[in-house]
Amino acid sequence: MRLQEYQGKELFKRVGLAISEGRVASTPTEVEQIAREIGATVVVKAQVLVGGRGKAGGIKLANTPDEARQHAQNILGMSIKGERVHKVLVTKSADIKKEFYLSITVDRVAKKPVVIFSAEGGVEIEEVAKHNPSAIIKFHIDPLIGLQGHQVRDALYRAHIDSSLIRPMSDVFLKLYQAFTQFKANLVEINPLAIVGDGKLLAIDSKFIVDDEEIPVELAGWENEELTDNPQERMAKKEDLQYVKLDGTIGIIGNGAGLVMSTLDMVSLKGGKPANFLDIGGGANAARMKKALAIVLSDAQVQGLFINIFGGITRCDEVAKGLVPTRQELGIRVPMVVRLTGTNEAEGKQILKDHGIGPVSDMEDGAAEIVKLVSVG
Repeated sequence: MRLQEYQGKELFKRVGLAISEGRVASTPTEVEQIAREIGATVVVKAQVLVGGRGKAGGIKLANTPDEARQHAQNILGMSIKGERVHKVLVTKSADIKKEFYLSITVDRVAKKPVVIFSAEGGVEIEEVAKHNPSAIIKFHIDPLIGLQGHQVRDALYRAHIDSSLIRPMSDVFLKLYQAFTQFKANLVEINPLAIVGDGKLLAIDSKFIVDDEEIPVELAGWENEELTDNPQERMAKKEDLQYVKLDGTIGIIGNGAGLVMSTLDMVSLKGGKPANFLDIGGGANAARMKKALAIVLSDAQVQGLFINIFGGITRCDEVAKGLVPTRQELGIRVPMVVRLTGTNEAEGKQILKDHGIGPVSDMEDGAAEIVKLVSVG
């Protein structure tokens, strides 16, 4: 279950993380009133479950209540990557001095949470990975022990963080991990985590994905607060699949939020643009793979497919059994690269080979191959 920015910030606040405070509105009149009560420059932010809000005109600075109202009139009802804006978040503008990126997600391959940190925040982490991969610090958390202070300090030293920030930054890491575990998340992200004028660290934005199998009681009903206008997302929700529409041309299917995110990063690193995030989840079978393919291929932007499966609970042969007949049934003509590893890997690969699909063994090689095939096509 993906949460809106304002919902994610509410959970951040519950674990003691400092956030850029704000209020949600669904009409221009409400926005104007909130801006008037704040009494300072405000930011009007579209509340949608896709990225790229700023580039699409969904985030605007307003110096007066009247200007805030005008921005709200333009933002409410607009479509961002196929999702219509029904609400906006109005927050006091922050005097940002420095931005960082921080997230915790699930690494399905390592079967552990992984922390991702960069001193280059405020932009998509895929862009940082592409242009300056050395700026990204990653480390795993032993789920039986939890996040340790020495791990955080080591990451901050490696990122050359000023010594005056080590203690407050460490506190943010630990509280974000508390949010990750307490609310059964697959992903928690702060981008940017900012130093503001008074030296305080604030979570300016939030991204939060809660495990659909373990939604906490206090979050029941949150998933129904917004209905997406994107047809692929509606289809995925109906089939209980996690799907996010992106603006690229390479369709991505994987099992596990961490693995899918790593796949997106790798495709971007190789020069491609992912068209979506689709997680088929653990224990996926042939029928589930068929549904996932149908959803991704219903997007006219998709010019190629990269399927990346790690077989744990999910069996590689079941994935292959779903892929082969669906390829024929849907008449898939776009180039497709498949990576299978793990449970029943040999059987799955043989099924693919028997039907003219040559699987790859390495994610990096697979990403490079699909980017090449789409570019040639």
